[in-house]
Formats: sequence, structure tokens, C-alpha cells
Amino acid sequence: MVFAGGGFRFGIYLGMYAAACNAGRTPDILLASCGGAIAASIIAAFPDDAQRKAWLSSEEMYHYWSGLKSSPRAGIVRALALAAKRGFGRDSASTIPDLFNEYLFEIPAELPLPRLAASEQSVATAIIGGKLLFDESEVGQARGQRKLFAETVFCNPRAAALLDGMASPLADPRWGEHAISEQLLCDVQTPTSLAARISITDMFYFRCHTHTDGNYFGGVLDLFPIEIAKRLADEVMMEFKQSFDQAFSIPAWRTVLGLDGNARLRYANGQEVDVRIDTSDVATVLAKESVQKKLDWRKNRIRLSMPETHATYAAYMEAQWQYGYARGMEAFTRQAAYDEAAMIRSSDKYSRGVA
Repeated sequence: MVFAGGGFRFGIYLGMYAAACNAGRTPDILLASCGGAIAASIIAAFPDDAQRKAWLSSEEMYHYWSGLKSSPRAGIVRALALAAKRGFGRDSASTIPDLFNEYLFEIPAELPLPRLAASEQSVATAIIGGKLLFDESEVGQARGQRKLFAETVFCNPRAAALLDGMASPLADPRWGEHAISEQLLCDVQTPTSLAARISITDMFYFRCHTHTDGNYFGGVLDLFPIEIAKRLADEVMMEFKQSFDQAFSIPAWRTVLGLDGNARLRYANGQEVDVRIDTSDVATVLAKESVQKKLDWRKNRIRLSMPETHATYAAYMEAQWQYGYARGMEAFTRQAAYDEAAMIRSSDKYSRGVA
């Protein structure tokens, strides 16, 4: 089951997973990127829905997200000017981006997630991140044809063995002269909770994350890892997602990665999977049930606004869970009806052939 992003609405994935289990299609592995990695880490750490929901809605999680602060670079005029520059520019990752200083929000270092060995997880996880192939001293230099990121999968040894020898899906020539290396790395040492922290690192939102042998970027590098999912499993469950906005998200993808995010999304949405869960209306249905980005003109700051109370936060997490569960059950019910109809057609065809 693929948890493709989700941002601060990562609670929907706990509901989707519960729907899969109730439909008799419990996933063997969760392949997660960005916000979806938080959901995967929570699911892997606890054996049942009640404990997972309790952690999702806990005061520890609430206080963690309440700790998000505007960085010194989060001035409104400055941030909008840089966004406009990216929007009007047409270069695809022409220079090495500053992922060390050019970010809007400070985030607490360690996510309040359980740290446990892969052997203790209730379900296996594979979490997407990206290792930086440059250091801070090289920021601003012309990239040329150089690759700047190595796609990395944080997973257990069995998943790593299945991915052995696979190139990054983005090495395919269809994606153009982007900044992502052909090499696909696997990391079997990093705890899931730390992998989730790495995966939520987003361009121009949070600083790149320093870890053991280098600096890492988030799961946005490969937000829709459909090819990796099909390498890991015979049956894939994945969302149908809404497109990215053209004003901010797409220029950021192009400037940092040299990729067209919506082209990648269209490709992933168009691939055949066993169950397709439609969450394309999530931003409308859950418009307020998330961390909100606010413009504080008096203080010239872009800030992230959390619910004022823990009770409100818990209600938002419950709404996210219920949305994910409802969309999941819709998909599994629809797929079950389709499978049954296919079996009837096959049986009828066989009967006519015997006759």
C-alpha cells in the first residue's frame, strides 16, 4: 500500500490502512513518502487501530507540530519574490539549490514516534528519501549535467533484496535532464521513526536533515513511487491524487529537481494498480483539518498555524482518519464488485465453452 505524501493530512492513511484490513486486504508492506511516512511509522509501531489513533491524536504529537516556527528567511515579501522568480524562470535545476538555509520553517529535531527495530514492526515499511550529492559549499554553482540527489529507500533487508539492482525510476529518459541520480540506494540501518523525519523534509519548507553519512532531502523527490511499489509487491494499492498548484509547487519541483511534478503525477495516476483510492478532493473536504499557512503582514512573517487546543487537534485527526477510511472502503467495495463480476463473466464463458 502506497502512502504518497499527504502533507499535514497524514491521518488519512491510518484510515485507509484500517479500511484495507477490514476489507481482508491487509498490506504486507507500506511504501511511504513525505507526510505518509509519519502514518507508516505509527502503523508499524502499534498492533491495532485504537493504539494508532491514540498516538496520532496524542498531546506529544500536538506539541511537536505546535513547535513549528518561522525561520529568519520567512519574510513575506522575500518569500513571495523568490517564489515569483522560480515561477517566471524556465531553467530546470540549473544551479545547486540552497537546501541548508533557504527554508521557511524551523522544525523540532526528533519526531515523537516510537523507535523500534524492523523485526518488532507490526507491518513492514519502506520510506522514500533522497541523499544530497553536494555540500553547502557548492550551493549556487552551475549544475551542468551533474546529478544532485540519490533516491534512498529506508527499509528492512527483505525489501532491500527485492530492490537490489534496480535503478531509480526517475532514471527513465522520459523524465528529461533532471538532477536525480540513476542509482537507487537502500538503507537497512536507520529506524523507521528517523526515516520518517528525513522523508518529511520538503524543499523550501524545512532544512535538509543531517544524518550519519551526509545530508538528506525528503520523499518529495519521488512522491509517487509506483515503480518501486510494483517491484516490492504483486498487488499494489495506491491513491488517485489531485494535481499540484502551478504558482508555487510546480516551480519548486522544476528549480530543485528539474522535474514536472504534474507530469509525474499524471503518469502515476494512469498506471494500472489493483486498488485505486480516490483522494483527489481531500483539500476541499479537509480544508481546515490541517496545519494552516498564514501570512502575518504586521510582523512580515509566513507562519504555520496549529489548532488552538489539543482537543481541536484531536478532532482534526479524527476527521482525517474518517475521510481515509471512507475513501478506502469505497475503493475496496468497488474493487470487490468488479472482481465478482469478472469471475461471473469468466465462469459464463467457461460454461459456454464446455457446452
